[in-house]
Amino acid sequence: MARPTDEIKDRLDIVEFIKGYLELTKSGRNFKALCPFHSEKTPSFMVSPERQIWHCFGCGEGGDIFKFVMRYENLEFYEALRVLAERAGVELKRLSPADERQFGILYEANNAASEFFEEELKKSEKAKDYLKKRGLKGETAKNFAVGFAPNSKDELTVHLINRGFAIDDLVRAGLALKTERGQHIDRFRGRVMFPIHNHFGKVVGFSGRVLPEFESDNTGKYVNSPDTPIFNKSRILYGFWETKKPIREEGEVLLVEGQMDFLMAWQDGVKNIAATSGTALTREHLRTLRRITNKLVIGFDTDEAGQMASERSIDIAGANDFTVYILPLGEFSDPAEAVQKKPGFIKDALGRTIPAMEYYIGRYLKKDGLDSIEKKKLAIRAVLAKIKGIWSPVERSHWIGEVSHMMKVPEKELIEEMEKLSLGAEAAQADVKEAVERRKLGRHEVVAERLLSLVSAFEELRDKVKECRDYMPDGYTEAYDVVVLGRDASPKIQGVIDLVSLKSGFLFDNFPEEKLESEAASLLRELSLEYLKRKSGEIHAKIVSAEEAGDKKAVDICLKEFKDIQRKIQDIEHADKK
Repeated sequence: MARPTDEIKDRLDIVEFIKGYLELTKSGRNFKALCPFHSEKTPSFMVSPERQIWHCFGCGEGGDIFKFVMRYENLEFYEALRVLAERAGVELKRLSPADERQFGILYEANNAASEFFEEELKKSEKAKDYLKKRGLKGETAKNFAVGFAPNSKDELTVHLINRGFAIDDLVRAGLALKTERGQHIDRFRGRVMFPIHNHFGKVVGFSGRVLPEFESDNTGKYVNSPDTPIFNKSRILYGFWETKKPIREEGEVLLVEGQMDFLMAWQDGVKNIAATSGTALTREHLRTLRRITNKLVIGFDTDEAGQMASERSIDIAGANDFTVYILPLGEFSDPAEAVQKKPGFIKDALGRTIPAMEYYIGRYLKKDGLDSIEKKKLAIRAVLAKIKGIWSPVERSHWIGEVSHMMKVPEKELIEEMEKLSLGAEAAQADVKEAVERRKLGRHEVVAERLLSLVSAFEELRDKVKECRDYMPDGYTEAYDVVVLGRDASPKIQGVIDLVSLKSGFLFDNFPEEKLESEAASLLRELSLEYLKRKSGEIHAKIVSAEEAGDKKAVDICLKEFKDIQRKIQDIEHADKK
């Protein structure tokens, strides 16, 4: 009986499926689109109907239909499996016990751990006192299942094993660690525990804040669950499962850094909120928010680290077409402190948010010391670099006008300065083809892949390049046999074949028909040259080794072979000049 994953792939065509997300256009035997996972102006996202895979030659992402859904919808594999199974009409009741256990047991273990931590909080006066001092009420803690991990070596591990969980599953779930001595201990000890729910409301991980009395130089203040098959902190926003509806209703989201910031603001009546759980804001987070709002208010800490995190978040959100604002915290260091010391402050501050670019202008252009042309130029460049990153041309134009008015510099000159600043970044993104050629391959491999891609796109060229098999680099002879001779690919070479197939449309879409044969001939010459040059280097190394060993006979044989190869190289190079 076919596995559900294979049955889903058989029933769902990847091209038709991705067309529901992206605008695909034909490109040879493949399809192309602007990549949804990074900003670009030239399509580098390729989909192969033949191989049922996709790959972006700009950012390097790629995979099958499952990987696309996981990346685009911010889902873990088990969740993506259920989404696609429903779309394909595949019954997951036939999921093997092993497959079900692989993911389902991790949800069960995390849920059981959450219940354990909640019970332990009820017993710990120290943990309850800490939360009380921070201003958190018992009702709020209960609503979000805040708990406590006792400061013992393996209390949780023993508890869960007694509940019937296997130790290997506890390690996979990120709840237990294996020491160098082979012992298993709890990952979280002496910490207030914040369960992290996925966007469907299931506990998938934790963030633990150590109690002050247990802090030491060797102990991180916060410890998070590691990435697991059901948890990736770069995809999940803390509290979002509970705040999706309020965010949609308000039309904006307040983004804060930590769990206490989130909980205190929620407790104070701010419901349209989410937290990054101490990690940097990612495109995955933004894709999650994009479905319900495009207005983002950043309420990070006011210290230097918080300001740097704010800037990074402004830039990545602006580049993804979000309208971004800054929450003015005034004298307070973070939202949690603001709520504790002045209830109602956050709600009031949300009515006085500052547009992100206005924040930048205040940060860079309104400070003292811009009394020289050099300082003025650097400050203006800092702001222009931020404006350049904004996705919307209308918004860019508005802020150029603001800077022009404030700094008494004509807009034309500002635009010229901004374009000069961005040349390096644009060049890195605009010519994606060049980036493809700069993969971590030698010149020999790059030429081989390009030649195989050309033949893959235009089968009529196969007879023109038959002699190139002898010049293929190590590991590419089998790829030649698959692409040129039509043989079956082994699993070992499948990755190269997939890439060659996708590159065929990407590199040679709209390639002039009259130049096909000359391109094939040129690549064949380059391939033979690279092969001979590499061979020459190998023989030279043998000559040196033979000379050191005093083996005159071996030296003479190698010298003869070396001269023969050098003559062939000269013949090819001379022919190219004719």
